This record gives sequence, C-alpha cells and structure tokens, in this order.
Amino acid sequence: MNRGLYIHLPFCKQKCNYCDFSSFAGQEQYIDAYLDALAHEAALYKGLECNMLYVGGGTPSLLAEHQLRKLDKIIRKNFCPIANFTESTFEANPESLTLSKAALLHEMGFDRLSMGLQSFNDAELKILGRIHTAERFLQSYQAAREAGFKNINVDLIAGLPTQTLDSFLGGLQRLIELHPEHISVYGLQIEEGTPFFKQGIVCDQNLMRSMLEETHNRLVEMGYEHYEISNYALPGRRAQHNTNYWQNGEYLGLGSAAASYRNGVRRQNTSSVAEYIECMESGKTPIAFSEQLTGKAKEGETLMLAFRQLEGVELTPRQIALFGSEIEKHIQNGLLTRTQKKVKLSKEGLYLANEVMRSFVAPFEEL
Repeated sequence: MNRGLYIHLPFCKQKCNYCDFSSFAGQEQYIDAYLDALAHEAALYKGLECNMLYVGGGTPSLLAEHQLRKLDKIIRKNFCPIANFTESTFEANPESLTLSKAALLHEMGFDRLSMGLQSFNDAELKILGRIHTAERFLQSYQAAREAGFKNINVDLIAGLPTQTLDSFLGGLQRLIELHPEHISVYGLQIEEGTPFFKQGIVCDQNLMRSMLEETHNRLVEMGYEHYEISNYALPGRRAQHNTNYWQNGEYLGLGSAAASYRNGVRRQNTSSVAEYIECMESGKTPIAFSEQLTGKAKEGETLMLAFRQLEGVELTPRQIALFGSEIEKHIQNGLLTRTQKKVKLSKEGLYLANEVMRSFVAPFEEL
C-alpha cells in the first residue's frame, strides 16, 4: 500500500497577498517548541510504514540548519531515514534557500525540491507580497543544482494583477530554459480573507485562460507531460506524493493544520500553532476535525480527485450507477470526454474543472 507522510511547517518570513494556507509570519520564536511538539506527535505513529515524504508549509526553508537536523532526527527515529523514502520532497523559497542549506537537505536524504518562484517579474513579485527577486531565485536554483538535486519543481502563477500575456510567457520561457524536472502552473485564485480579496482584486479569466493554454502548448512541445490540471513533468518525474492524493491513497499528516486520511477516516489538526504545541505538551489530541465518508459521498470524492489527472478514469459499475447521469451531462456539455474505456476532462473542461468537480461533492443535484 502507498502511504504518504506530510509534515507541516507553518512559519513564513512574510505572508503573501494571495495565500490562504495555514501559515504565519513573525512566529519564528516558536519553531523549536513546534519541533518538540512534532516529535511528540510523530512518536504516536512510530513504525507506521510510509513510502513518500513531503515537508511543506509555510516556508520550511526558513528553518535554521540546526532545526533542519532536528527535523531529520524526528523522521529517522519514528519512521525511517529520509533516503529510504521512494520520494522525499522539501518546499523551499528563494530568499531562505542557501547553498549550505541545500547541501544539508541533500545530505539528509531529500531527493526533490519544490521551489516557489511564482513570477520572473520583480514588480509582479512585489505585488504578490513575495520577498525575493528573480535574481535571488536564480541564485537559489543554482545552489540546489550545485548541492546535487536532480529533481526540482518550480511554481508559477498565471493571472496576476498587472500581468500581461507577454510578461507571463517571457517568465515561462526563462523557466523552460532552466529545464526543471517538474513545473506547476496555477491560475490565481482570490480566496476570502486574503489581502487580495480585501483589496477587491478580480482576475481576468479570459487572459488567464490564454496564459494556461499557451503554457500547455509550450511545455508539451518541450517534452513535459501534462498529467494533472496544474502540473507538468518530464518523463519519470511526476510527483509521487501528490499523485497519491489524487488516487485517493492514504497519508499521515503531522503538525498544525495537517490533514490525514487513513482507514477511510479523514481528520485535521488544529491550525493554531500555540494550541498545537500546548496539546502535544499536555498529552491532548491536536485533532480538530474528523469525518468518515461513506456511500455516494465517498465515491464522489474518489471521482473528483481522479478527474484532476488528465489520463482520466475507468469508471466502476458502482460509480456509473451513482454518477452516470452527472457524467453524461458533462459529456454532453463538452466538459468531459469519453475515450475508449476512460472518461476524462476535455480541453474545455481543463479550464472549467470546478464546474465538473461540483457534481461530485455533496449536496448532490437532483437530475
């Protein structure tokens, strides 16, 4: 059985204007206590077999080197050496990834880095609230290569305020020339509660679509596989940990706000760093939410996740019985297409995927 291990490090130097993830700026003084709490939580699952590791945030690369070594000991003591995972990913931001840190991460056993570039345009980075420059990204990317990383993902965002098609494609071309093994390109989403939402920023959906369509054309031409709505990989470099999510595989999440899915039960820890630390120090559970999906809701989630993958889904008789009418509706409206035994998002459906996904989430429409 595939099972992922996710470790959440919620600390950031500065919160970005578009970010609605559970991350916090200005709380670096809690990192050591947080790592102690992580050690307590990890011990609850000591020996649990996990074959993929993902350390995300937040900005995990914000940790000092002695804190990274502490994290290594936690993982090694309770699960296995990092090098033993079939894939081990560490998220890093350019402003905090140095050659020394990259070398340490590689020495610890991490074999994949995921780097948050977002834009090659310094003015756009400033609008996003990013604290690195394009030049700083290039330096940290080169540092990762010098440290020995041969599997790097880089994130870009399409549809930023003031962004033009030319500026986006210029940045995409610069990234292509670096030849990272994996590229994630996300259309900007304005989430409630973020500074962008409060500023009343509205995305130009038509422009964003042009950016995403051209991204597909250019990356496929350069040999990247478009294997998930927002993700492209060179052959053999698909993200194993994320693919496990989309295939409804099991995963264990450690840390504040971390989610787990095991034995059909999904649960999530408290998002408060202080509360998480207090829970682990006092022996209380940090779990703030738990549910077990059954019946149509469970099959719907399985389909919703699977349709994110461009290869599509070979439907089971049960899925056809439960969702056949919804699937036929989207085939008729051109958002899904049937090829041989599989059903998958059409070209149009790629850009209207949320409309498709809503059909598989309760409450369900009565057709």
